Amino acid sequence: MPLLLAACQHQRTYFPRQVDCPEVHLIRFDSALLHAPDNDMTGHVRRLYADYPDFMPVFVEYILGFSARDTSALVQALPKFLDDTVYGFRATNAYEQEVFADVSAIERELSHAFGRVGWLYPDMEQPTLYLFVSGFQAAIHFVENGIAVGADMYLGSDYPYYNRVVHQYQMQTMRKECIPVDVVSAWLFSHIPNTSTKNRLLEQMLYRGKVMYLLSCIFSDLPGYEVMGYTPEQWDWCLHYERAIWNRMMDKRDLFRSEQRILSSYLNEGPFTLEVSQESPGRLGTWVGWRIVASYMEHHPEVSLQDLMADGDAQHILEESYYKP
Repeated sequence: MPLLLAACQHQRTYFPRQVDCPEVHLIRFDSALLHAPDNDMTGHVRRLYADYPDFMPVFVEYILGFSARDTSALVQALPKFLDDTVYGFRATNAYEQEVFADVSAIERELSHAFGRVGWLYPDMEQPTLYLFVSGFQAAIHFVENGIAVGADMYLGSDYPYYNRVVHQYQMQTMRKECIPVDVVSAWLFSHIPNTSTKNRLLEQMLYRGKVMYLLSCIFSDLPGYEVMGYTPEQWDWCLHYERAIWNRMMDKRDLFRSEQRILSSYLNEGPFTLEVSQESPGRLGTWVGWRIVASYMEHHPEVSLQDLMADGDAQHILEESYYKP
């Protein structure tokens, strides 16, 4: 297996110099689906079921909205999904095949990332990874023992059809280059539980902040704004107003609140973080949580990444972070 040379953007080195990297291959369900013959849709459907017995039923039920057993309805409906011009599927599916003609760079990045994940967590299984077209319905979709990536949701922030299906603020991360971080992030969030017994904003912030810190070590060559899914301008805004953000959170005592409205405002995707400013980016709670965790790790070189992720005492991490922006 290929070897990964470890280099971390933090002062501390969390990984050995060489880490064994698994070979990662994206299963190209997208290409298999889109290369349909014009005169034998029934045979095409049968081949898809035979070649992709684990994923084809998932695709039919959760993306197309049909019973996986109703192949006759699927034979009638699939051509519309492949060629519909009203919603731009024909053009989008053709463009997806151009953008993703070569996925070797994505596979290499995922190989490096899962090498590091596997070194930290040897018992964590490596996911099976599919590439598919979703009809603008899903960027990341969990399947049994794996993740399916909706490639049509990563065609570039300026892809014209996105104006019809998503909000402007969502387009920043709808780029091919964002797939490795999105995949590993989804896998970590699904496999590393929040061990805190409280549901205050503080606990939710630091749980997400810990995962972001871990991601920044795994993808140590990426700038922080790419790991966070921000633009460089959004990242700079946060740094410039960091003290004001923190003072506002403390003055309102939002850290210790658990109302869903507060949690959603600070943690969910959105054009801005309402509790702070309409000039701010969304998910400021996650960003501040990451900053607190980074300060904590800077002050505690004896703490490993595994210990950090297992620590559910958010109050302790906050106090020991000496976070003072």
